[in-house]
Parts: sequence; structure tokens; C-alpha cells
Amino acid sequence: MRFARHAAGSGKANEGPGPDGILPGSPKTELETKVLISPAFAQGAPAGASGPGYEQFFIIIGMFALLYFLMIRPQMKRAKEHKQMTEALSKGDEVITTGGVLGKITKIGDTYVSIEIAPNTEVQLQRSAIQTLLPKGTIKSL
Repeated sequence: MRFARHAAGSGKANEGPGPDGILPGSPKTELETKVLISPAFAQGAPAGASGPGYEQFFIIIGMFALLYFLMIRPQMKRAKEHKQMTEALSKGDEVITTGGVLGKITKIGDTYVSIEIAPNTEVQLQRSAIQTLLPKGTIKSL
């Protein structure tokens, strides 16, 4: 038996490992000793006072400023340009939709636009679905 060898000297033939997982009478391994001692070394000496922490505050402010100038501001600029472009649409303009469809504007409403994508084929779209305004004559040159 597996446990008989360790328990042979104690007279208990089928005794299993104790609550800590170690067989009675067996020495603890080096790994188990390190695991038990390591929390004492982890505590170490307390660090000295570093001050009120203004440096950390300035780093956070700098990160928000960087985020604003690299992500938020350019997105707001693009949204403003797109809004101006959709407000300036007129009948006869050639456009590309967000789906990649080319067409010529035939009717304009407050929120919807009719676009002719082929002869006698019109599609109604929201104004915001228009992505790009093309120069006149672009569709004929394709």
C-alpha cells in the first residue's frame, strides 16, 4: 500500500494524509517551507512618505488632455463637418452613401433624401446616411 511505508513505524497501517495534506511523520518539503515563509519576506520595510501626491494628479490630468486632443476633438470636428455637408445638400448633387452606393439626389426633405441609383430607380435614405459629396459629373465618368 502507498501509506503503509510511512505509517510502518507508528503502527497505524492505513492512516492517510492529515488536514494539511502531509502524511504523518513525513518531513515538509522545501517548497512547502518557502510558501509558509514567503509572506514574511513580502512585507518588507515600510516605504518613506512621498508627499501629497501632486505628481500623480498631474499625470492623470495630462492623460485626459492627451485623450481629448487625440480622440475627442478630431471626432467632434468630423461630426461638425458631416453635419454642415448634409445641411448643404441640394437637388442634383452626386453622393456616396455609407453603404457605398453612388447616386444623384432627386428630392430633398427635412430628414430624408431620394437618390437615383440607376435610370428609373430611386432609393430613399436619411440625410445622415450620406457619407461623401462627389464633384459633378463623377458618376458619368465611371
